[in-house]
Parts: sequence; C-alpha cells; structure tokens
Amino acid sequence: MVDWNLAVATATRLVRPGPEVSRDEARAVVAELRRHAKASEEHVRGFTRMAGDAADDTPVLVVDRPGWVRANVAGFKEILAPLLDKMQQRRGSGPGGVVLNAVGGKVTGVELGMLLSFLSSRVLGQYETFAPASRDLPGAANGGGRLLLVAPNIVHVERELDVAPHDFRLWVCLHEETHRTQFTAVPWLRDHLEGEIQSFLQETDVDPMTVLERIRQAAQSLAGGRPESEEGDAGDGGRSLVEIVQTPVQREILARLTAVMSLLEGHADYVMDGVGPAVVPSVAEIREKFQQRRARGASRLDQALRKLLGLDAKLRQYRDGERFVRTVVDEVGVAGFNRVWTSPNTLPTKAEIAKPADWIARVHRRPEP
Repeated sequence: MVDWNLAVATATRLVRPGPEVSRDEARAVVAELRRHAKASEEHVRGFTRMAGDAADDTPVLVVDRPGWVRANVAGFKEILAPLLDKMQQRRGSGPGGVVLNAVGGKVTGVELGMLLSFLSSRVLGQYETFAPASRDLPGAANGGGRLLLVAPNIVHVERELDVAPHDFRLWVCLHEETHRTQFTAVPWLRDHLEGEIQSFLQETDVDPMTVLERIRQAAQSLAGGRPESEEGDAGDGGRSLVEIVQTPVQREILARLTAVMSLLEGHADYVMDGVGPAVVPSVAEIREKFQQRRARGASRLDQALRKLLGLDAKLRQYRDGERFVRTVVDEVGVAGFNRVWTSPNTLPTKAEIAKPADWIARVHRRPEP
C-alpha cells in the first residue's frame, strides 16, 4: 500500500534547505540542545513533581530535516501496520490486486514523501511515542519513545523571531522534555494510547482508494493545485485525514484521543511557561513573539494543508489543554492536578477539557458510595 523507502527518498529530495550555518555553528547548536535537554529533565521534574526511572532509556536525538522524516516514516510504518495490512488484503482480493498494490504503493510513497517534506520544516521538536528500534535512529531497547529536536527548524524560528538563541533553545527543550516526562513517569500511558489507536484502526472500514485520494489531495495542493473550497477548506467538507470516521465507535475513540492529546500538549505549554521565568530570562518576550507568529496565520495553501492534515486542531489542543491545566492547578494545586495520571479513568474527557470544573467535581469531589 505504501512504498516507505520511496516516501523517505522523495521527502529527502524535496525538503527545503535549512538556515545557513557554518560547520562549527552547527556543532555548537547540536551540543547546546543536548545540554538543554539534559538540564530540562531536572527543571521539569521539579516543577511537575513527576519522576520516572525510565527516562535514561529514552534517547534524545538532535536531527536535521531528513532525519526527522526517517524517524516519522518508521513510526508511521509501525503504528499503521494493522490498517495497511487490512487495506492491502481488501485490494489484493480484487481483480488486478497485485498490480494495483505495486503501482499504488509507489504513488502513495511519492505523495506521502511530499507531505513529509512540507511538515519537516515546521516541527521544532517531537516526543516520538511509538518509535521502533532502528540502527539509524535508535530508540528504547524494545522500541519505545525517543525525543527528537530538529536543529535547523529551531535556528530558523529563533532568527525569525529575533530572540536570544540560548533562551529559545532551552524554552523548546522544556516543552519537549515535559512530553518525555509524561510518558516515562506514567508507565500505562503509552500502552493506553496505543490501545486506543489500534482500536480506532481496527474499526476502520474504508475503501483504500478513499484514503489514497485524501493523500493525493494534499500532495496536489503542495504541487500548486487550488484548494477545492473557496474558503480554504481542503475539500469534502473541510475534513482532515484523521476525520475519515465511519462508525460511532470510532467517533467515541477519536473524542477520547483528542482529549488526551489536548491534555498532553496543554500540560507541556503550562510547564514550559511555569519553569520559564526561573531559567529563561527572556521567556515573556519569546512567548509573546511565538504567539504572534501562531496568530499571523499563513497563505491559503498553508491553511488548506493545515486543515487537511489536522494541524489547525493541534493548535486548538495547545490552547484548550493549557487552559484546562491552568484552571485545575489554580483550583486544586499541582498534586491535585497530578491525579489525572492515576489511571485511564482519571483522564479528562473532551467535554471536561472544555469544562475543567466538571473534571474536578468527578475526580476530587465524588461522593462516597
């Protein structure tokens, strides 16, 4: 269904060049990011009061844009394997299935590579939760999380915002280290997320051509095609790739996943700004300029792609999740908030993300039976 090697080759060939830096400057950036990532562990654990023994097993990798592409293709291949196997069986049982698989895999590989090349210049850092073991980009011994910091993108944004490089790099590391702490300090979280995703994929009953067409729409936009909607939505009612939901069960799973991702992203933003004043002297300036950058928006092409890929939803997750965390901490303190990590049953629902008081009432004020 997907020629993964071709996806990597295509993205690597099309990826935009990073900012101009000398070899010595590049080495200095990599070294500083590694130092900041290490220092962020203590800052984040002290602020969040979360600790996990597994942190040393999750590597910190400073990568370039092609390195980010390779890591994400490996992750996609791992987590999407059940769905792609199911789609391939459906296609293979039809007339000309073998030929369609061979041709379709290459077409999809090229188009996926185009999308990854677009995204590779926009990601500052990423905690890759479902990273498989790899010789090129090692993960935990049995496959697991690893923290990626995309050096050229961090340098690009710090120059664009005209902020202190040392402060900005530490600020980014604080956010990403929070994600690593979330997963290393909460052992059940990774398995819970993977179970939800696999349940979602098992429920998928879509025509393979529908998914391929969705990827093709995004790739055509990158190639200069016009968005189908005059309002900038990416066709089909403006739905994203993730929103090809066929069953009520999938809609329920997607709502739970959205709530968890809002919690994780909002918590990382809250921690980043909470730790910031003590260790990042210019944190107020960085946050203001970064928020302005988010709010400025983008071209219609960017807007269409963001809608199609669900990136606009991710921006809402930062905002809504941070508001949830701040409200809960203000009401019940850090220790009270940390009850969210007790079990899957104490995670907030999508409705509770919007109404933190309902989560507080459910988790903290439940009457005795």
